[in-house]
Amino acid sequence: MSLELSGTLPALVTPLEDGAVDEDALRALVERAIEGGVNGLVPCGTTGESATLDDAEHARVIRAVVAQNNGRVPVIAGAGSASTRHAVHLARQARDAGADGLLLVCPYYNRPTQAGLEGHFRAIAEAVPLPSVLYNVPARTGVDLSVETLARLADVDAFVAIKEATNTVHRSQQIRARLGDRYTVLSGDDALTLPILAVGGRGVISVTANAFPAAVSEVTRRWLAGDHEGALAQHLRLLPVHASMFIEANPGPVKAVMARAGRLAPEVRQPLAWPSEETIAAVADAAERAGLTP
Repeated sequence: MSLELSGTLPALVTPLEDGAVDEDALRALVERAIEGGVNGLVPCGTTGESATLDDAEHARVIRAVVAQNNGRVPVIAGAGSASTRHAVHLARQARDAGADGLLLVCPYYNRPTQAGLEGHFRAIAEAVPLPSVLYNVPARTGVDLSVETLARLADVDAFVAIKEATNTVHRSQQIRARLGDRYTVLSGDDALTLPILAVGGRGVISVTANAFPAAVSEVTRRWLAGDHEGALAQHLRLLPVHASMFIEANPGPVKAVMARAGRLAPEVRQPLAWPSEETIAAVADAAERAGLTP
């Protein structure tokens, strides 16, 4: 099973208007991202407010992204759930909607053991053997997918990559040291993209690339082409912007900067709240200082 993943893949926001998915705005964001040079698209992840989308909305978002993309870059669709049965359902739905691969977050809230995590991921792969990116984000899920568990899952051909969001480059080094090239390592934190590339990572599933796809893509493109100094300069330019995206809960800040540019309505779904004026001003200021226009 083969799916080459590298470079910049935006974790797409889900535009909402009056409580419903705004498909026209979503398609426009897909088009702008591709024009900006991204290397893949990731709908229905954390940044897409997947936890608050119902199953029909999940399918609609993925279908719209797949249709607008029209085969130009890989579409890796979120199919995560706290329930293994529900995750299998979402994975089947994503496959049927035309996704090229799956993004599988660790089950959240119920805090399974490592054996539970292994069983969860194996069950999804057995039911829907699409190429899959495992997603480790302990701050959100309450559990940490260990390197040893990744090693035990290495016999599953469907698992091609790991989105690493433990907020430290140390884990990416451990994965590379223990497992070599078995998994493609993708940063799950924009601010750590360059350090993770430096220890053998291949790209980023990015929040910031929603608003600034060309600028974020330049970092990974330069690094992978061997222009390490150019990548470093661009990464450092973007650092304050990346930080501003997490002043409040993602995706509030990135949606706010995009709403100011008229690219989507100023709306998130409860329990998230629209960012404060202070946060919106801080995000706008960081972008302006970096010379970026969303």
